[in-house]
Amino acid sequence: MTKDQRIVALGASSGVASMLAAMFAIYHLWPVPAGLVDAGDRIAFALKGLAFAVLPLVFMIVAVGNERFRSEAIDPTLGKDSSRMEINGRVTENTMQQFVLFAVALLALAASVPAEQMRIVPAAVIVFVVARTAFWIGYRIHPLYRAFGFASTLYLNAGLLVYALWRCLASG
Repeated sequence: MTKDQRIVALGASSGVASMLAAMFAIYHLWPVPAGLVDAGDRIAFALKGLAFAVLPLVFMIVAVGNERFRSEAIDPTLGKDSSRMEINGRVTENTMQQFVLFAVALLALAASVPAEQMRIVPAAVIVFVVARTAFWIGYRIHPLYRAFGFASTLYLNAGLLVYALWRCLASG
């Protein structure tokens, strides 16, 4: 394994471990939300969580727009993007992809889990926001350091989606 591969592997594995620990801790510390009797109530609760989860994407889009406005890259067709703008653009694009996966998984979970398990929504939202922020910061420090935030988000989304599919199949 090369030095770069070791850096990425360490970042990714620590990201996944941190994500799992944070999900476990927040889930068990968060009170069970009241009044989520039917699927509609649970989906509405998840939609409120998604309003918070989309904030990193909003901040990233604003950062790209402001950087473009204040630079020679105001015309994106001229190819004058700075490395900072290129990184912000890549982070924004990946965050949009991750957010779509996250939204689908969270809404499917909300429709299929019992009310007493809805603590998974705030736990997942908090972890998603922190992981996306870590991805952005890590990428800005050095592209190899994006692995922590990328892996924690990807495996959060994969875990939520697998659990949602299992719940959907188990409920018939």
